[in-house]
Amino acid sequence: MNREKKRLYRTAVYIRLSREDGDKEESDSITNQRKLLAGYIEDSPDLCLQDYYIDDGFTGTHFRRPAFLRMLKALENGLADCVLVKDLSRFGRDYIDTGKYLERYFPDRGIRFIAVSDAIDSLKSSYDILLPIKNIFNEQYARDISKKVHTSIEAKQRAGEFIGAFCAYGYRKSPVCKNRLLPDPCAAAIVRRIFTLYTDGMGKQTIARLLNDEGIPCPSEYKRQHGQLYRNGKRLDSTVYWTYSTVNKILHSQVYIGDTVQGIKTQQLKGRQRTRSREEWIIVPHTHEPIVEQSLWEKAQTLLKRSAPRPGTGATPGLFAGFLSCGDCGRSMVKKSGLSPREAVSDYCCGTYTRHGRRYCSAHRVSGKILESILLADLNAVLKHVKNIPDLARQVLAEQSALLPACEDEILSRRQELEKIHRLKLALYEDYHAGLLTAEEYKSYQSSYRKKEGYLQRELELLPACGHTAEPSPWLQALLSDRRLSRLDRSIVADMVEHIHIYENCRIQIVYAFPPLDPPASASLPGV
Repeated sequence: MNREKKRLYRTAVYIRLSREDGDKEESDSITNQRKLLAGYIEDSPDLCLQDYYIDDGFTGTHFRRPAFLRMLKALENGLADCVLVKDLSRFGRDYIDTGKYLERYFPDRGIRFIAVSDAIDSLKSSYDILLPIKNIFNEQYARDISKKVHTSIEAKQRAGEFIGAFCAYGYRKSPVCKNRLLPDPCAAAIVRRIFTLYTDGMGKQTIARLLNDEGIPCPSEYKRQHGQLYRNGKRLDSTVYWTYSTVNKILHSQVYIGDTVQGIKTQQLKGRQRTRSREEWIIVPHTHEPIVEQSLWEKAQTLLKRSAPRPGTGATPGLFAGFLSCGDCGRSMVKKSGLSPREAVSDYCCGTYTRHGRRYCSAHRVSGKILESILLADLNAVLKHVKNIPDLARQVLAEQSALLPACEDEILSRRQELEKIHRLKLALYEDYHAGLLTAEEYKSYQSSYRKKEGYLQRELELLPACGHTAEPSPWLQALLSDRRLSRLDRSIVADMVEHIHIYENCRIQIVYAFPPLDPPASASLPGV
């Protein structure tokens, strides 16, 4: 018995604190816990400190904590044989796993457990019969705090306040109010360009390749360059370029028309994150300045729902891709096989006929070139009945220009940064010449400064000139000059056309996206 009293226990001191501790945070602070436990060891001659294991900012509702796992390794390797904590809630708030460690894991390995404030010492007495009850109360406290935190967060979300750690690409947090978003001029210009390129007919993979060829950093790399500790868990660390999925995500985002979209994912106290259905998302309109006009965003959403080339092909959607369907079976029309993909126009056939033969439907063949000429002529006929076309075109341009962010301060800031780097490079050479830096250090610093210079020069190129106005698209220019369209592009088709039905006997039906001035256009195809 005397020998047991003289035994010296190598003690692992475990300390934990997280937000769930609420108003007890001050009394349970890391510093206060450390002082209390250090004093306890000094007053206990049978204890000697092995090490401190501190989990600062980790919840007690699970045991997947880095310092706790390190402590378990130390116990298993025989480096410690005693665990000392302030109280049971510091050890853990999951009553099932806490009970497993206290009643099975530690006793089986001969590990002594001490919780100072709860007067628990496994060497002096067996565990109190109320111990499981205490563990249940600790977990219930964590559940109650978690519920209050989630309620508070949801209230902010429904009020339109941004509560995320990182903004969507194209925005930054307001320096005055961190819950409000402001456009980031450089990134906003890229976002707007992506929407414009896509609605003009360029595919997502082609857009990604174009941005990569121009040396524009992808969103995650852009945030890293601007000092944000952002990490996308779904991409490889080596992926610092634009991809199809990145462009696709931007095109689908409602944030760019000024709406706050939050609550996409949810997580229970001890469960995994799950993605909510769109109906459960918290969407608050008009909470911040848009960087894409509503009409452009809606046009992009319309095109996203249409059929398009699969990712990786690099193909550009055809003029009528997703807009043509067989008037009899309802299937989408497909390009006639055997034609060169470089041809600007081609013939279209019924998809059912192409895949399954004439037993199920007929060809409904139509020339893309003739279809384009009919649609162009019919649109010009419709436009003749519209008054004040130039005024409407100027109004569209004014709305687009209003969305361009002011860039004077941004340009000045980048230029000042470039001047600062220039001075640092001069000082760097002087330090190297004076022998204060080795050749390797000089090359390393020089390379870093050159990269930074490149980033800043690229951003200066991306920032629109002060007072810059949006350039009218070719078809808007045509409307401003002679009140008619000279040619069709995919942007015009997306704006004007809802659907085109192709029937046999050389007949088509055009359903426009605007209220018809006359009955829906219907025409016969000459010479088909």
